Amino acid sequence: MGSNQKVIVLAGVGNLGKYVCEKLLSGSQWSLVVISRQTRDWFKQREIDVRITDYTESSILSILDAVHASALISFYNAADASFLGVHCAMLNACMASQSCQRFIPSEFIGNIEDFPLYPGIYGDTRAPFRQILQASKGIEWTLFQNGWLMDYYLTRDKTYMPPIPDEFPIDPNGWKACIRGTGEEPQSWTSCRDIAAAIVALLAAPEWEPVTYVCGQWGSFNEMIPIVEQFYGKPLPTTHRSKKEIQGNLRAREAAGDQDSLILAQVDEWMVAGASECPRAKTLQHRERYFPELHFMTLRELLESSKCREMF
Repeated sequence: MGSNQKVIVLAGVGNLGKYVCEKLLSGSQWSLVVISRQTRDWFKQREIDVRITDYTESSILSILDAVHASALISFYNAADASFLGVHCAMLNACMASQSCQRFIPSEFIGNIEDFPLYPGIYGDTRAPFRQILQASKGIEWTLFQNGWLMDYYLTRDKTYMPPIPDEFPIDPNGWKACIRGTGEEPQSWTSCRDIAAAIVALLAAPEWEPVTYVCGQWGSFNEMIPIVEQFYGKPLPTTHRSKKEIQGNLRAREAAGDQDSLILAQVDEWMVAGASECPRAKTLQHRERYFPELHFMTLRELLESSKCREMF
């Protein structure tokens, strides 16, 4: 590690986190360390420094101090109580460390200020941790929000993000769509590479706000379908799921206790409520304050850029 480089530690790196790894590796200002339960070939191929952890506070603290970390960014995603336990361990380790001054917990969702309990799984996991964060002292943090990941419009060979055809309304792999509500509900999308660039740019900012918003494009799914059809050169078979159906599914799955199906119903509720739309005025303020040098891609730009890119 260069003596002038700040060490950034990433935790729970899955798919979105890979883009942040690549962005950090591409610059000379930062040194990257990943903490994980196990190493993987993807890390080895890029010679990424991986430190093994069991995600207890003592384990995380020992790593932060050993590498002289200046910031910890979490991509640890869980739908149960382990989310709160692991993030409390991360927060406590940051506050106890000798050098770690900043923390970005795993969020990456939408408008949490107007819709703090949407989707329901975030109300169960993230909302309690947000309250703990607000009471913390001695650590700077921000809740990073980006709306939908725009990469779900790409085929599986063009992105690290695995397909989620039951969750994201437009399925470019199975070539079908199921539009929730009227299709006119407001949404936000941001490409994964732009999210990574924004996170790295944010690391250089002198001060953070409690919530940070980014967005590549605002619109509705009805507006996006013609763009997708034009790019791929064929009509997209489309079905619809009404708000009434979504509410019925939500009640039925709550009664059945099927966690996976319930989460899908909660995401449907989230998008038709408009909670996936990052607030425009505040997002543009953040763009001017934190990201004046970044260009956030629209869907057309992302699709065009994907023509010459394969991830694997």
